[in-house]
Amino acid sequence: MVDAHRTFVIVGGGLAGAKAAETLRAEGFTGRVILIGDERDHPYERPPLSKGYLTGAEERDSVFVHEPAWYAGADIELHLGQPAVRIDRATRCVHLGDGTLIQYDALLLATGAEPRRLDIPGTELAGVHHLRRLAHADQLRGVLTRLGRENGRLIIAGAGWIGLEVAAAARSYGAEVTVIEQEPTPLHTVVGPELGALFADLHREHGVRFHFGARLTEITGRDGVVLAVRTDDGEEHPAHGVLAAIGAAPRTALAEAAGLDLAPGIGGITVDASLRTADPAIYAAGDAAAVWHPMLDARLRVEHWANALHSGPAAARAMLGQEVSYERVPYFFSDQYDVGLEYSGWAPPGSYDQVVCRGDVGKREFIAFWLRDNQVLAGLNVNIWDVTETIQELIRSGRVVDPHTLADPGVPLATLLTE
Repeated sequence: MVDAHRTFVIVGGGLAGAKAAETLRAEGFTGRVILIGDERDHPYERPPLSKGYLTGAEERDSVFVHEPAWYAGADIELHLGQPAVRIDRATRCVHLGDGTLIQYDALLLATGAEPRRLDIPGTELAGVHHLRRLAHADQLRGVLTRLGRENGRLIIAGAGWIGLEVAAAARSYGAEVTVIEQEPTPLHTVVGPELGALFADLHREHGVRFHFGARLTEITGRDGVVLAVRTDDGEEHPAHGVLAAIGAAPRTALAEAAGLDLAPGIGGITVDASLRTADPAIYAAGDAAAVWHPMLDARLRVEHWANALHSGPAAARAMLGQEVSYERVPYFFSDQYDVGLEYSGWAPPGSYDQVVCRGDVGKREFIAFWLRDNQVLAGLNVNIWDVTETIQELIRSGRVVDPHTLADPGVPLATLLTE
């Protein structure tokens, strides 16, 4: 039985918002819980959009966080397909696009991110795609099926995680794929040149072409349909479809208009370790939040599934007045062809002084570690499993390790925590 003495409002119908709503009920909150999402679909998880669902290995229903009936059973009030357009902090009120006003005692902004757009001529042509929402994946599945059937050509702008995962999916359908990337290797700012070449080789073995050191300058077409792309080094590539995979930007317009602070440099809504903004009634979680991380002594904005999965519940507990310090080790995973990997930690360019590998890099069965002053900042396990917890504990411990011992697969990782 819902007690209307308090109302908690969640803006954002993704994983972070849905898990926050679930946690509020699991923690015994009996007030109103209102979840607002601008998509008509119920909250869903995003990894399958570029992995299992896109390849056809998973059904559409598998992406949803909960069965639709769960929300009514948990007394979660849904406003789907209805964007929040304004926050009035003075009156603690959220304004929806249809004119509805919703009062709140506590507000969670889990507004996520949106794909960055190509700022070049030709993006209005039919055949230019993005991948962020379920509707995008629905459309792209059809596109890849057609391109595979017709031996069509897909151009992907960007060799980040989304670009590479879609490249792998497209090749599974039989489409011809060319990836255009400004950096000299894939994932250059994530795994660095030390490991970026490994991903280039993996995709080349599966027929993907790369064009590094270049960026798109124009998409050309005829009768409103894509025909080719041009790059700043004068090259032209035939195309029947183009995917813009050049990153995502946090959706902060609602917060900014309400006068909430945004994090300089990284974007995102500024929150403390308890995921609270400078307004004590407003919290932020997921892709849109720039969180102070006590362990790393830095402010981070993490755009990955695990962050949404865990920061939504953490924010919910903080909204309930519990002591919260959100300092999980950043984590994400990827699947490309027969390679599965997990990355833990935070090692941006310039933060580390060496990369150490244990295992067989050539066979793509190894763990890579990014170190600074012989302390582990991050670890990437490739086709090696059940080591993530140990890698994260190494990161959390801050222990000084011997790089030669770290590289020796004959030494169990766990012993590095006891030496």
